[in-house]
Amino acid sequence: MPIRKSGDHYTHQMHGAQFHSYVAPSRGSRQLCAWRTELEPGNIGAPHTVSHEEVFLVLHGSPVITLDDNRVQLSVGDVVLVPESATVQLDNPSDSAAALWVTTSVGLTAVTAEGGTITPPWTC
Repeated sequence: MPIRKSGDHYTHQMHGAQFHSYVAPSRGSRQLCAWRTELEPGNIGAPHTVSHEEVFLVLHGSPVITLDDNRVQLSVGDVVLVPESATVQLDNPSDSAAALWVTTSVGLTAVTAEGGTITPPWTC
């Protein structure tokens, strides 16, 4: 069914963050993926280069994004377009949790700073 209630998601953890997957091929989507990312206070993310565009919408908190060496503190309601082939890192240096809604297209992969390739399980 294309309607997802708030508790109807799969949760994955990576790099100190939680990813709550709502839309992905495993959930019936053919083109889009969407999930909620939750960052605990003090979380420092891992830089990675993405294969597809992503859109981030800050739901709560004050996360910091580094996008191709441009570091910006975000606020609730801010939207970031992460371009294809951009290097991105998402941190939460504050003392309260942060959450973002993220959308991308099916097939997203990421290359880590160490050169490894990740296919995020919340996009499959």
